[in-house]
Amino acid sequence: MCAATRKTPSDSTQGAPTPKVLSAAESNAAAASFARLTSKLDYLSASDLASVRSAYRFSDEAHLGQLRNSGEPYITHPIAVAAQCAEWKLDAQALMAALLHDALEDCDVTKPDLIARFGSPVAELVDGLTKLEKLQFNTREENQAESFRKMLLAMARDVRVILIKLADRTHNMRTLADAPRAKWGRIASETLEVYAPIAYRLGLNQTYRELQDLAFRYLRPWRYAVLSKAVAKARGRRRDLIQKVQADLEAMFARHGMVVRIAGREKTLYSIYHKMTEKNLSFAQVTDIYGFRVIVPGLIDCYTALGLLHQLYKPVPGKFKDHIAISKINGYQSLHTTLVGPSGINVEFQVRTEAMHLVAETGVAAHWLYKESPNEVKANPDRLGSKWLQSLLDIGDETHDAAEFWEHVKVDLFPDAVYVFTPKSRIMAMPRGATVVDFAYAIHSNVGDHAVAAKVNNERVPLRTEVKNGDVIEVITDQGSFPNPAWLGFVRTARARSKIRQHLRTLAQGDSENLGEKMLAQALRAEGIEQLPDEQGPMAEVWDKLLRFSGNRTRSDLLVEIGLGRRIASIVAKRLTKLLSDTGAKPNPLLLTRERFTAGESLAQGSVTIDGSENTSVRFAPCCRPIPGDAIVGYLGRGEGLTIHHSDCPVAVKLKNKDSERFIAVEWSEEPVRSFDTGIVVTVNSGKGGVLAKVAAALAAAEVDITQVNMADESPQGAIDMKFIITVRDVHQLDHALRNLRHTSVVLKAQRSKNYN
Repeated sequence: MCAATRKTPSDSTQGAPTPKVLSAAESNAAAASFARLTSKLDYLSASDLASVRSAYRFSDEAHLGQLRNSGEPYITHPIAVAAQCAEWKLDAQALMAALLHDALEDCDVTKPDLIARFGSPVAELVDGLTKLEKLQFNTREENQAESFRKMLLAMARDVRVILIKLADRTHNMRTLADAPRAKWGRIASETLEVYAPIAYRLGLNQTYRELQDLAFRYLRPWRYAVLSKAVAKARGRRRDLIQKVQADLEAMFARHGMVVRIAGREKTLYSIYHKMTEKNLSFAQVTDIYGFRVIVPGLIDCYTALGLLHQLYKPVPGKFKDHIAISKINGYQSLHTTLVGPSGINVEFQVRTEAMHLVAETGVAAHWLYKESPNEVKANPDRLGSKWLQSLLDIGDETHDAAEFWEHVKVDLFPDAVYVFTPKSRIMAMPRGATVVDFAYAIHSNVGDHAVAAKVNNERVPLRTEVKNGDVIEVITDQGSFPNPAWLGFVRTARARSKIRQHLRTLAQGDSENLGEKMLAQALRAEGIEQLPDEQGPMAEVWDKLLRFSGNRTRSDLLVEIGLGRRIASIVAKRLTKLLSDTGAKPNPLLLTRERFTAGESLAQGSVTIDGSENTSVRFAPCCRPIPGDAIVGYLGRGEGLTIHHSDCPVAVKLKNKDSERFIAVEWSEEPVRSFDTGIVVTVNSGKGGVLAKVAAALAAAEVDITQVNMADESPQGAIDMKFIITVRDVHQLDHALRNLRHTSVVLKAQRSKNYN
């Protein structure tokens, strides 16, 4: 494409002054012209307008020669995106970023180029919009998750990022017919699952509805066409009804001297389709396709208008909602009521002020649209999505994995809200299905972390209880209590989920560090060094050299990696011994001899003592359930920490044949600090009564706790195998429990259950 195609055709042609039909090149030139934008930029100052024009020229030059699928010059797309941003009255920086938003991704332009030419704020906006195409990811899903994470965190810092992105996606959806059909499903699904919910969450209802309908059109083209025809027919049939309702409203408000603006409202095709599929309705059963918005001057007028409407038509019981007193999570405010109109047809009415209407349609964009912003828009900025944006930053700080971040965020994108109260009558909006734990974290992370009990409407309830509209919730805390991993099974909100996971990660990291320190110290003893050198003082340089060798930033990181099995303690110990010898430290010959004599070759890393206090860094294999007194071995799985197996366990034997260097010697402490799970099989005579009670009594007499019972099907001989998981201190207590069982009259046989037997 040459520059000449951008020039406006000459008007000096002779002949009759008939309208000229533009050629394709001339039409493209008109679409690519900055003049297409200027009529929408009258709110900018002359200097701002000059800056936007400069960005247009730069973008035009950068995209020169690039065409869209339609054959139009590529610059027509940035112009369309900037035009949508101008509809929202975004500032000059946002408009410049809109014009430049594809420059980093599709052209040979760098971020420093943009900073030098247009300043850091514009460059940051463009960078926030740019996908991470140049980074290498294992899968397309991982790439997409990381791109969304980058965009959403940039959005949380500056909401203009997502406004430009939504304008970009809207124009792409409007022109999706020009794209290859193979891409329709992916792009439309992404729009429906990601961008439309974000638009809704930020209160951009007009954009939300358009994105839903456009996605529906390309995902379900046949259903879209059928439903479109059905709505058109219904529109024709109900034209008289709509005109009568409109006339009745105008006459009534005129009689009472109220100045109102009445507008018709039609349900979108996607929302009709969604309602039909969700509630299993036919099209004829969807009665709220058409409705009316009544826009009034002030807040009090909303309730006055509502009263007049209820005098004009009878309200449908249970169909009134006051979203003014309690606004939706995204800031939406209106009175909703459904009335029985002419011919018995239900008609929905929404009553709101002009400011509420602006927020209802444009959400966070109302901040720019209302430069004079009335008090209603300015009074509560939290209503315009800022709380959710801040929560994105919090989740981003706590979650470094893109897929996990995206999993958290998706939970909050469709918040079908319920409204609950704190004991001090503060209203809290929670997504439907949220529990008391979600509520606790919504109050403050410290409240959630230390929650132990709760009262709902002054009655004690479990923490997993789902909250309901109007509940008054009091959370009882204890500073000695911490999040329970089981909470992840029922919490609903992203904030609660990310806070719980963050705590568990911190806990697991501390456990892994302790285990790593123990393993490295014992591996160092096998090299003849009595103890780990101090990190401070003269040994600080030794640790610095060791960290450079291992590639870790801190001593703590290195110990965590050893504890998680990502590094072999013996290799690190040998390197540390070498570094210590360079400083003049010598191995202790007696210690070296004793360790190697008692350990043998299998303990090249040094043995680790297990006492049950290791928490998440050590787990006991469920295939063999070892207990103190058993001969055991330790397998250091990659990133899984240390797994303890019975030495005869076939799983351990198989692993040792394949991965022997990851096995380390372990031994039981002389005084374990807790009990351990193991399995037993008790064969009983099923013909006698009270069998389970007698078996349980025998186990209780041995001071054994039962954690799980599984009863097999009855055999033809009348004998049944009962499988128990019990907790015991050691093999001696297990033997005592088995003896008690064998002396019980209903028991035919009792033995330890080992999967490897």
